[in-house]
Amino acid sequence: MESIESKIKKSISRKKRGELLFPDDFRGQGSSEAVRLALHRLEKEGYVQRVAQGIYVRPKISKYAGEVLPTAEEIAKAIAKRDKIRLVPTGAYALSALGLSTQVPMKLVFLTDGAPREIKLGKRSIKLKKTTPKNLSAKGGISRLVIQALREIGKDRLTEEEEAKIMALLKKEDQKNLLHDMELAPVWVQKIMEKSLDIG
Repeated sequence: MESIESKIKKSISRKKRGELLFPDDFRGQGSSEAVRLALHRLEKEGYVQRVAQGIYVRPKISKYAGEVLPTAEEIAKAIAKRDKIRLVPTGAYALSALGLSTQVPMKLVFLTDGAPREIKLGKRSIKLKKTTPKNLSAKGGISRLVIQALREIGKDRLTEEEEAKIMALLKKEDQKNLLHDMELAPVWVQKIMEKSLDIG
């Protein structure tokens, strides 16, 4: 009789290195308690690493850096996929994602339609804040970040340099998405975003 641990190990060995592993992925292998214990033992053995509560990984191996753990961004995406929730980067993280700030925030804050919570990842953390569906219905990858970044900067505090960067980014956005997302933004943000439209 094969142990749950060896079944899970076999199943992990078929996955790509760097892919995040959740206890739920092994639901068919045994009770949730047995799966948790098996993952805990595999971690002790050094086969997988725990990156946050209930999230494991078999790190990718780089010949220069050794083991490469997933980034906080990758972990947030994996959680969103697992829980079938939407996430929108906000605050300092939105500024950093757009290249408007060179500081990498230690705390990544996302708006979500899932349960609010904070996930600790060593020194960094991911905070999920519950929000209204309207704040999550933006379609454009760039325009939804711009709305959050402008909210973080604040009304009348945008520098010319920041505005120029935002315009250049918005020009890359699909116009249909941009027009859709502008409707969701506060009026003062809409006015800034309108400047990037090719009207004429």
